[in-house]
Amino acid sequence: MLTSFGKAFKTPDLRVKIFFTLSIMALFRVGSILPTPGVSYKAINLCLKNANGGGLLGLVNLFSGGALLHLSIFALGIMPYITSSIIIQLLTVVIPRFEALKNEGQSGSAKLTQYTRYLTVGLATLQSTGLIAVARERGRLFSGCQYDVIPNASWPRILTMVLIMTSGTAVIMWLGELITDRGVGNGMSILIFTSIAARFPTQLWSIKMQKG
Repeated sequence: MLTSFGKAFKTPDLRVKIFFTLSIMALFRVGSILPTPGVSYKAINLCLKNANGGGLLGLVNLFSGGALLHLSIFALGIMPYITSSIIIQLLTVVIPRFEALKNEGQSGSAKLTQYTRYLTVGLATLQSTGLIAVARERGRLFSGCQYDVIPNASWPRILTMVLIMTSGTAVIMWLGELITDRGVGNGMSILIFTSIAARFPTQLWSIKMQKG
């Protein structure tokens, strides 16, 4: 395996693609850490200390690399895109127009991809609105936590947060396409791997503490 990596780095074109992919992965992780403006980072950290990371919310948080419960600008992660992709694929079976586009080849696939992008933005808007609506109430996002995660819950601030989280999802989608076009492998799959791998150290430490 090390020999294969060595050969890959000796190839100039492949080396550029690898470094480009790693750069996008690093940028993705930075966006997953930066809190959305209007969120109390201190309150979130206090709530996370006593939060239960299990269940569906914990699973979604795992796929977002911990960004969901931190309410970061990339809080929604790759999930809106995955959901919209599944919906579009199902619609190709139900709607004849979509099935015809699928059979048109590259031009049809490009149109379906465009529909997937639009649907992703729509789902991101709905999901970010729901997430913020839950987070603005004490003890709902983090059971039993009585800290104000969103101190200023005015409508202008809420709308700004929804816009930022939705834009964050659009940026994630763009980063994934950049990796696919100019990097190594499928961009969305690599971003999913990056999110899950980012949680490994924390999960391993939690297991160690529980056994200890």
